[in-house]
Amino acid sequence: MFFSPVQPSNTRRYPLAEKAWALSAIAQPLRFRTKEAHLSSVAKHTAQDEDTDHAADHLVQRLKEVIEHRQLTPLFQPIIRMQSGEIIGYEGLIRGPSDSPLHSPLNLFKVARSCNLSVEVEHLCRRITLEKFAELRLPGKLFLNVSPECLIQPDVRHGETLGYIHEVGINPDRVIIELTESQPTYDYDLLREAVTHYRAMGFRIAIDDLGEGFSSLRLWSELRPEYVKIDMHFVQGINLDPIKLQFVRSIQEIAEKSGTIVIAEGIETDAELLMIRDLGVVYGQGYKIARPHANPATTLSTDLRNLLRHNGVAVYPHENGRGHKMLTAMKLLRSVKAVAPEVHNNRIYEMFNNDPTLEVIPVVSNGIPVGLITRANLIDRFARPYLRELHGKKSCTLFMDANPLITDKNTALHALSQIIVDADRHHLFNGFIITDNGQYMGMGNAHDLMREITQMQINAARYANPLTLLPGNVPIDEHIDRLLENGTRFCACYVDLDHFKPYNDVYGYRKGDDMLRLTGKILSGHCDPQKDFVGHIGGDDFIILFQSEDWEQRCRAIIDAFVAAVPDFYCVEDRKKGGYISEDRRGKQVFHTLATISLGLVKVEPGHYGSHHQIAAATADAKKQAKKIPGNSLFIDRRQGPYAMEKQNDDDAAQELVA
Repeated sequence: MFFSPVQPSNTRRYPLAEKAWALSAIAQPLRFRTKEAHLSSVAKHTAQDEDTDHAADHLVQRLKEVIEHRQLTPLFQPIIRMQSGEIIGYEGLIRGPSDSPLHSPLNLFKVARSCNLSVEVEHLCRRITLEKFAELRLPGKLFLNVSPECLIQPDVRHGETLGYIHEVGINPDRVIIELTESQPTYDYDLLREAVTHYRAMGFRIAIDDLGEGFSSLRLWSELRPEYVKIDMHFVQGINLDPIKLQFVRSIQEIAEKSGTIVIAEGIETDAELLMIRDLGVVYGQGYKIARPHANPATTLSTDLRNLLRHNGVAVYPHENGRGHKMLTAMKLLRSVKAVAPEVHNNRIYEMFNNDPTLEVIPVVSNGIPVGLITRANLIDRFARPYLRELHGKKSCTLFMDANPLITDKNTALHALSQIIVDADRHHLFNGFIITDNGQYMGMGNAHDLMREITQMQINAARYANPLTLLPGNVPIDEHIDRLLENGTRFCACYVDLDHFKPYNDVYGYRKGDDMLRLTGKILSGHCDPQKDFVGHIGGDDFIILFQSEDWEQRCRAIIDAFVAAVPDFYCVEDRKKGGYISEDRRGKQVFHTLATISLGLVKVEPGHYGSHHQIAAATADAKKQAKKIPGNSLFIDRRQGPYAMEKQNDDDAAQELVA
């Protein structure tokens, strides 16, 4: 990953020609400058060229010294088994002299390429890395960086690397050739032949930076490597990005089916480490595990081993309203034959008469829609005495709606819905014209739009509540099942607002929505995003799945925060009275106190519940008990699940009411 050799360039530089071109460019505006100014400019550019050439010559000379005196330092970064923390091997990295511009492998190979010395430098890196790996007696495998370009060089002796290994006493089956792309690979046949040759000698193959290179997926398909390394871009921040999560998930699924082992690079935080582990990725490396070092450790720290052994599960990031933003008017497109403005009304009447399902006919001139003719309007007109005789042979534009609703195919459905709501009522029945850059494509109707909007809302509510943007029912159930399958000890807390419906009726749904949003923020703000899952079941019902050990303190903090915030949702008079009066369903005047919050919590021990259905039933019961307590309340059910409840003689002894 850190040393990426590049194919030698065939491009030659011609310093004298470049200088001549520069001088000619300088000479162009000569007539606008004095002779002295011109000569000064020429001298300045000549001096700059000389400095550049001198610096380049110095780097070339420095590179030759590095090669001659083997002034390269190998570093090793551990690669671990994610489930156990065992170090299974090391990636060999290289650094140039610390006091030189060639210290960085990027600069080192850039200069080597300009001098056509890439192959020599890469072989030297390989040899030095192998020698140091053997000298340090490091356990496990060595991942050795090799460029595909170097691997298929016609003048490269394929047995040279094997010779290094025999010299230092390493078995070939401990060496993984890690293909590191820096330029596109086109000759897959030649590369496949080279890989087959190396495999025959006992080496195994890995592809580096999957997802980042020019053709890494194609390489995977062509070479069928034993290992693939996911590029760090998709690993870093995976706990916050559902797209990165899905990418790694997909790669892991492909790898499992193809018999390939996945290695996640660039792990830098606890959350990333646990997320990668939970996804089933076998191996990992990164600064969180260990930095590259000249003399690396052979075991992990106690803290890191304990973190990996923690039986909690990572909280997956979720998509807010999965996919609803991608649906556009194109989804509603129906093919409806248009007519030109010159068509007579009699012809339009025949078209409606011949097709009873036809409700509207668009009028289009040179591809541009100019109006709509509706069945109801034309038939109604022609039903009147003498109107057909008078207007039957006239242009159909006479009875068309000259201001139809027109929308582009890329208009989002939720935006289109608002346009129709704001428009005149007749557009709801007439439908709308769909265009592509102003050109007629077809028609859409309100019935199809309502069906799609409804389905979008159902899907959005299942995956993410559109009001609070918290995960909905599907992610909630999935997270509970992951906790149960992993044998994790956790607490499931059902959260419900008291007196919310009458508040919604009296103060209006907008104020009610504001209270629900605030509740979602309070719950999220008092939970650990890396351990605790907050979901919105619907309405004023929420759920928290605590893995934090201080869950009780967090519950009390939630209640305190809600108590402090809720008075702001009421008028001054109702605040003073501590409530308000409204009518119930029977028309009776009822006094309602300010909204309160009830938390019903169930402690879940490993093996005591079998599914998210049982958790849902238990938390719903705990919520009912909490709501029986006047005011803000926390109810803790300490019973050990449905199986243990059968043996529980005294249920009350296992419950705790906290006002």
